[in-house]
Amino acid sequence: MKVLIDTNVVLDVLINNAVFFANSKKIFDFAEQKRITGFITASAVTDIFYIAQRKLGKKTIKEAIKKLLKVFYPATVTDNNIYQALDLEWEDFEDSVQYIVGDGLSVDYIVTRNTKDFASSSIPAVTPEQLIKTITYKTEQS
Repeated sequence: MKVLIDTNVVLDVLINNAVFFANSKKIFDFAEQKRITGFITASAVTDIFYIAQRKLGKKTIKEAIKKLLKVFYPATVTDNNIYQALDLEWEDFEDSVQYIVGDGLSVDYIVTRNTKDFASSSIPAVTPEQLIKTITYKTEQS
């Protein structure tokens, strides 16, 4: 199963967002265990760095991103992806870029806490909790 991980799920783990940490961390665990193939967009990496370094400091976030890239594959964002995302005219441009990149990768799901932002997506957007239930169910059926 291929999934694209949204910025907010990664930040939950890196900045230890207590409310969402456990379920978001489980997505990291699934990727480490090779139960999923996880991707994050290259543009999300820069957003993550910018946001998290204010809380963690540059040195810490650089090390965290190095570890992150051992768990999730970075997905290239091309100029064509940007043009396609602009043509979507979604409310949140960052989410439209995530969708276009995920579509190019043929991911099965986009994992996000903001599923409503992907209402126009042809790729199912699921919360970490929903993906955990899906994977658990598939494991039990095997």
